[in-house]
Amino acid sequence: MEAVISAAALLALIFLMLGLGVWIFIGLIAVSGLGLVVLAGMDLSRVATIATGIIYRYSSAWELAAIPMFIWMGEIIFRTDISDRIFRGLAPFVAHVPGRLLHTNVMGCTLFAAVSGSSAATTATVGKITTTELATRGYSRSLSLGSLAGAGSFGLLIPPSIIMIVYGILAEVSISRLFAAGVLPGLMIAGLFSAYLILRALLDPSVAPDGGERYRARDYAWALVDLLPIFTLMGIVLGAIYTGVATPSEAAAVGVFGALVIAGVLRQLSVRLLMQTLLGAVQTSAMICSLLIAAAFLSTAMGYLHIPADVARAISALDLSPAMLLLTLTGFYIVLGLFLDGVSIIVMSLPITLPLVAAAGIDPVWFGIFLIVTIELGQVTPPVGFNLFVLQGMTGEPVGRIALYAFPFFCLMLLGIALLAMFPQIVLWLPGYLYG
Repeated sequence: MEAVISAAALLALIFLMLGLGVWIFIGLIAVSGLGLVVLAGMDLSRVATIATGIIYRYSSAWELAAIPMFIWMGEIIFRTDISDRIFRGLAPFVAHVPGRLLHTNVMGCTLFAAVSGSSAATTATVGKITTTELATRGYSRSLSLGSLAGAGSFGLLIPPSIIMIVYGILAEVSISRLFAAGVLPGLMIAGLFSAYLILRALLDPSVAPDGGERYRARDYAWALVDLLPIFTLMGIVLGAIYTGVATPSEAAAVGVFGALVIAGVLRQLSVRLLMQTLLGAVQTSAMICSLLIAAAFLSTAMGYLHIPADVARAISALDLSPAMLLLTLTGFYIVLGLFLDGVSIIVMSLPITLPLVAAAGIDPVWFGIFLIVTIELGQVTPPVGFNLFVLQGMTGEPVGRIALYAFPFFCLMLLGIALLAMFPQIVLWLPGYLYG
């Protein structure tokens, strides 16, 4: 009962801070400190010592070096014409598939996610060209925006993923294994999206009108040239990780170098580009790393208050089957996704949920992918759906309407979660094959 009261008090304080508009990392640190002083009876000097140790440990963690590097790489790609090239490169290959250019949203997001690691960046980069092109050619507005909102979330799931690094650090799980585990689920959900677009186009051809484009052999050759930069960068980063040549942190640095070289080859590298991309990377990295430190402090405070252990025992006493536990957690994370971003969801919830899944015998690598897919759902649900905000800013459509367009893809992601639960080897086969 004492743990329930402590947990309720901390949760109430956290939501109070959020409601007051306090920055999340400041709110988490304040709540953690108050919890240790008021509920655990610690003096301020001991709390300060604990906080100092956590800040030093997480600020010097080598794994964190990958975060600013991957963000910087994504910023470089975002500010070049790579998205235009992706669209031009994919267009000939989908011209004769039902749904035609609608598939450029799904395939473009899949490709860009493999060098970005960010959902919002993936949505914005692919959307800055496809939203205009598809509207001009008379494609279904609902399928155009809905598929882009859903596929934009691939930036969280398809490696290299920033949010996977956050989960790996907090859950003490191999980031390389997580990267490998995200590949097949990401491709599976992309396949579900494309299958839905094909079905809709077969039922109603007007959603993807034939623009009369006819492509010759040389058009396909030039399309491959347009796709070469993105494929090259994917090969450099993912090849370095999966062959064991580099750790994720080292591969991120190699990826940044590759992105700079590609920008130079494309004659788009400039001092202005460097300054813009560095500023964007520093701002985003500082936000994520400060959240990680605050979350570690919150986890420590919860540990001193015995909240995770007591909550785990309470739920274990309910004797839920693993399937019922996952169903409960899916609903729990969907609700959190209505109000919080993905990093905040992970850092706030993992101290409680990870012991539960461990007690249920669920593989932590599999749970990491499950968690990321549930967080993807939050990217397309109002009121705090970041992909919805990105598309609203690009198109002027109301957030509610875009969320309605994205609802079929929300349901397809739920289907993806069900398939991962029924066939866990979709997640576990590749990391097992690569790393034993």
